[in-house]
Amino acid sequence: MRVEIWSDIACPWCYIGKARFTKGLAEFAHRDEIEVVFRSFELDPNSAKGEVAPVLDMLAKKYGRTLEEARGMEEHVAASARAEGLTYRTDGRDHGNTFDVHRMLHLAAARGRQEELLDLAYRANFAEERSVFDPETLVALAVEAGLDEAEARTVLADDSAYAAEVRADEREAAELGANAVPFFVFDRRYGISGGQPAEVFTRALEQAWAGREVLAPAAPDGEACEPDGACAVPQA
Repeated sequence: MRVEIWSDIACPWCYIGKARFTKGLAEFAHRDEIEVVFRSFELDPNSAKGEVAPVLDMLAKKYGRTLEEARGMEEHVAASARAEGLTYRTDGRDHGNTFDVHRMLHLAAARGRQEELLDLAYRANFAEERSVFDPETLVALAVEAGLDEAEARTVLADDSAYAAEVRADEREAAELGANAVPFFVFDRRYGISGGQPAEVFTRALEQAWAGREVLAPAAPDGEACEPDGACAVPQA
């Protein structure tokens, strides 16, 4: 059975949601028979390539808050991440266009190293002081994931390389009604939006495996990132 996950490397709930899905999958009896495919979704496709801003500045501008208030918003997300055993930095992270990251993830998928690169990119973006928006950092991550450096550089230098694959993923997300990420599709019959608890993913796997027809997504109120918006939940 195939599980497809639409996500963006800039989305903290995608980072958290992947960890929760992994825990839910571990509790599923047929876990060794599940193929997981990661699909592209840009939260801010209109942001200019090469323009990078601090995440806290972006949050403050988006919500009309002070930097201290924006830091509090980030701490809300960080607490959820840390509860899953993830490292999450609230200061020093960048925000920018993720199209090149998605193109590189498609190269990694073609070479059988997609999840390895995705995990490294998440870790670099949320846990380490390494900007995934820096071309040299992105190439280094690709090499760490097992990709050929020369091929990674060639793809990164050619804006058309794997661009069609990224756009195809995004069109498909729109066709499926995905308006926030992470978005999980189980065997093309069952969808879940947001970084749900692990047990929700386990139940979804069980239901999809059993072939039961589900007319509506389970637990639709999961925390997620919306296009052109910040992912943290504003605090009162």
